[in-house]
Amino acid sequence: MRVVLLGVGNILLSDEGLGVRAVERLPLAFSLPPEVAVIDGGPCGMELLEDLEGIDALIMVDAIRSGEPAGTPIRLTGEALPVFFRTRLSPHQVGLSDVLASLELLGKSPRHISILGLQPESLALGMDLSRAVEDRMPTLIGMVVSELALLGLAAPRTGRRGG
Repeated sequence: MRVVLLGVGNILLSDEGLGVRAVERLPLAFSLPPEVAVIDGGPCGMELLEDLEGIDALIMVDAIRSGEPAGTPIRLTGEALPVFFRTRLSPHQVGLSDVLASLELLGKSPRHISILGLQPESLALGMDLSRAVEDRMPTLIGMVVSELALLGLAAPRTGRRGG
């Protein structure tokens, strides 16, 4: 099994960078199995096509605008995925939507796709996450570990602090 854990977002726009921050912290707190490739996708788009081609599962971590209170955890799969890409939070979602559509046309899309994230509080210029999002980062990292478990992959704690 080949799994990509993809953190996306712009770290210069406070909570917009939470996906990148989460995938930076995850390996500090958990030992990821060798089947899992961690990619800091930043605000990338089509340049990720080759990295995502032919994988079994994609777990994407991103800020998700859902109208919920700031810091609310959100998991999207199946029919909810197109809705995520229609309500764009930032330009990288356009690029990722194109990547996923291209993979589908090529017959090389992942069998499992999930998007995990938190409702952002602030998208203002700044490199720090808002307090509401920072406080829920351990929850988000736990969601990623749970998603890996759903795929049959264990990620035991390392004993280091990362969430």
